[in-house]
Order: sequence, then C-alpha cells, then structure tokens
Amino acid sequence: MTTITKQQLAKSRVLVVGDAMIDRYWYGAVDRISPEAPVPVVRVTREEMRIGGAANVASNVVSLGAKATLLTVVGDDDASHTLEKLVAQTGITPHFGRDAALQTTVKLRVIGRQQQLIRLDFENSPKGEVLASQTADFIKLLPSHDAVLFSDYGKGGLDHVHHMIEHAQAAGKPVLIDPKGSDYSRYSGATVITPNRAELQQVVGSWSSEEDLRARSRALLEKLGLQALLLTRSEEGMTLYDAAGEISVAAQAREVFDVTGAGDTVIATLAALVGAGLPLRDAMPLANKAGGIVVGKFGTATVSYDELFGTH
Repeated sequence: MTTITKQQLAKSRVLVVGDAMIDRYWYGAVDRISPEAPVPVVRVTREEMRIGGAANVASNVVSLGAKATLLTVVGDDDASHTLEKLVAQTGITPHFGRDAALQTTVKLRVIGRQQQLIRLDFENSPKGEVLASQTADFIKLLPSHDAVLFSDYGKGGLDHVHHMIEHAQAAGKPVLIDPKGSDYSRYSGATVITPNRAELQQVVGSWSSEEDLRARSRALLEKLGLQALLLTRSEEGMTLYDAAGEISVAAQAREVFDVTGAGDTVIATLAALVGAGLPLRDAMPLANKAGGIVVGKFGTATVSYDELFGTH
C-alpha cells in the first residue's frame, strides 16, 4: 500500500462544500414501557453533540493532518452558533453563509441499550440568493486549495453545484463528490463520484451481474464526463471504474460497530490524498482502510494519520 508522509499531507488543502449539520445524541436507560403507548421510556442520562454532514467530512480531512476549509449555508439560530463553536474546535477553517429563514439541520438520535431507538430531524431548505453568494465565495476560495469535495446530503445547500464544478474544472482542480438523489446530471464534469450500492441503484437501476454493473457504471461515466466512479460496497469493499478499466479492494475485516459516517471518512481520505498529489488508484486502498477503521468506532468518527499508516 502506498505511503505518504505527514509533511506531504500537511500541504494538502481541501475545500469542502455542502450541507453541514449537528449530530446530537441522547443516551439513556430503558427500564420500562410507557403506559401511554407501546414504546420504551428512555431516561436520558447523557447528551453528546458532534458535527455532522459536510462538517464531519471536513473534520475527517483535518484529523488525517491535511487542511480543510468548510463552505456551507446555515441558519441564524442557536444550532448554527453551536455548530460554529464545534467546528472552531477542530481546526477547520469555516466560511458560513447565513440564511435567517433557514433552520440549521440537527439530527437527534435517542440511544438506549446500545441501540438507536429513534432519529428526529430538524431542517428546511436554504434560499436561492444565499446559495448564489456561496458560489461567489467558492470562486474566491478556489485558487488556494488543491482539491474540491462536494458533500451532498440533499438538504438544498448544493443547488448551484454545477456552476461550482465548472469553475473548479477551469481552474484544473480535482472534484470529488459524495452524491445524493436520482439525478446525477448536475455532477457532470466531476473527477470522481463515490456512491454506495443503494445510491447507484437509484440512478442506473438494479444490476443482474458484475458484467451488468460494469456496463451500467461505464455508461454513467461516459454520460456525465467523469474520470472515475468509486462504488462503495460495504462488506464487499469497493470498486473503482476509470479509463484504464477497474480495480477492486476487499473490505477490511474487523468488527463493525457503526457504519454512520463511514462514507464521509472514505471521501475525505480520498480528497486529502488526491490533494497531496496521489493518483486515485493509489488513494483508493487507503480510503478503503480508513472506512474499515471508522466502522469500528461508534457514531460519526474520524481516523488519524497514525491509525491509517501506522500499526494501530
């Protein structure tokens, strides 16, 4: 597996654009069923807040030792100020566009007996004019970065993504996208997209064999003018389709505690390594290893340089 020094990674500057959010956890004891309805009563004993979405992606870039700038649109509410404080603690450089009508996305998970019992989402979509000003900020930030990573969580923060990809292309910057939805046409011209199986299926339909999957993936590459498509396949590892053909790597065998945020870690690792000058084919096995490490941790988590390259 290719190695890259801490010094090389430290020079890699990734511009992360997308939907940032707060992942909130309420942990508690479940001792009884409610007399009002057939649901467990959770006596909350502990609360935890973590940065999620594009902010977690940026945090993964930073934890590897690279530099990350986060460009995102948030509300002007308590959650946005909490998010800003949490982001400031990580070493991410924030560029927050504010929309007073926007509710900053918060995902609240209630955990009892080591299990997620329910998830409550608080969110709405940003206004067009705030997103237009985000494109102007993007153009200003672009020259000082080595790679661009779009983290799409389908919350509306990337409605102008096509224009931003065009600017990145013109500047010769690699563009990596974690996609959402059933229409990938807006990602045309990107360097690589990283869908999981369910996400790709939504776009190309179900495949009946590896041959069929290969044909559908190639057709999508051509249609969108992408250099590569990286399919993340959970327990089957991942496959990269590019102009030279395809390569697959097996999943890292280890106990899986939680797959939350594993896709964030994979694309963040790819972007940090590509920003440091590594070709996609060399970066992929390392991104796969990082994903394997992070599923052994609970909740949205990150991977350090030493975990990835050391003997940990």
